[in-house]
Amino acid sequence: MWEKDINIHEVKEIRTRTTVYFGVGAIQKIHQIAKDIKSKGYDKVIVMSGRNAYKATGAWAVVETALKDNGIGYINYDQVTPNPNTHHVNDAVKMAKDFGAKAVIAIGGGSPTDAGKSVAILLEYPDKTAEDLYEFRFAPDKAAPIISINLTHGTGTETNRFAVVTNLEKNFKPAIAYDCIYPMYAIDDPQLMTKLSPKQTRYVSIDAVNHVVEAATSAVASPYSISLAKQVIELVARYLPKAISNPDDLEARYFLAYAAMMGGVSFDNGLLHYTHALEHPLSAVKPELAHGLGLAILLPAVIKTIYKDKAATLADILAPIAPELKGTPDEAQKASDYVYNWLKSVDVPEKLKDEGFSESDVDKLTDLAFTTPSLDGLINIGPSGNSKELVRNIYKESL
Repeated sequence: MWEKDINIHEVKEIRTRTTVYFGVGAIQKIHQIAKDIKSKGYDKVIVMSGRNAYKATGAWAVVETALKDNGIGYINYDQVTPNPNTHHVNDAVKMAKDFGAKAVIAIGGGSPTDAGKSVAILLEYPDKTAEDLYEFRFAPDKAAPIISINLTHGTGTETNRFAVVTNLEKNFKPAIAYDCIYPMYAIDDPQLMTKLSPKQTRYVSIDAVNHVVEAATSAVASPYSISLAKQVIELVARYLPKAISNPDDLEARYFLAYAAMMGGVSFDNGLLHYTHALEHPLSAVKPELAHGLGLAILLPAVIKTIYKDKAATLADILAPIAPELKGTPDEAQKASDYVYNWLKSVDVPEKLKDEGFSESDVDKLTDLAFTTPSLDGLINIGPSGNSKELVRNIYKESL
């Protein structure tokens, strides 16, 4: 109900550890941001993007004008793909160093921002590589300034300290978390998100739901992460069907973007556990697998696994998509079925077998969940233990 009192065309300043400009038209704030970073001596930047979206959305035309108007030199690394890898980061770092870049502007979804955060660290550690960073051979405490212009409503990376990059040679997809990579500024402009494909619209919002389910049920969950989770799921349940039926619905995009941003803050506080820890091996082995799809496939089995341990919390936060749960441990299968039926209702019914995985992959995936740097830390804060059998069963139930 409260959403009706919000003017989506009025750009709001939201302060987390990042200053976020939020609302339809927020992209114009890049002029103010460019002026500010130039005044601080950041007169050369590397722009991290994919190949098309940064231009197709209209974001780049505004950003380029702002950079030129403020006398900021720029170079563009436009080769970031979904599930970015260490080669992307190393290539971009070389380009940035050769150019003399002092700051990073990322335009896109989570992938350009995560790659951009990695580049920002390595600009301050010129003797290190992306492999050093993602195999935890050093712990950075400084990074070049980061500006994140977000083109999706899913990852929340524009407001938190996390980044994920894949090491293709080892099938590792670790996550890093350092205070130095909170973006200085972020822009969430719903009008830049209307060109998301129908599939990506679904997948990125499902990513946001997974963020908060995990952040609300981890061993370090707090009232804050739980309260945010409840609001995020309510907004996604209400507005995702509207965005699917009308991709140009700016109100729907606005509240999905807000949900995703809150999701990023929620897991910045409550962290993540099984679903993300188990998805990373899936898209490390198959980089073409959309992260949000992998999470969707795993979520019903994770709900079933953790429900007995977090029944009251899950019944409360899942109420918009699972309205009859009472919060008693015996409802695990019912809760899982509710979640799967909701996923089917937004046309994401896939299982692992649909994406080419089979029972013969389970042991390899399980091993990767425990050997990929950082993922065991997520498993260790899951609410239902950290056994290999638990992980294996989630994969099996998701086939």
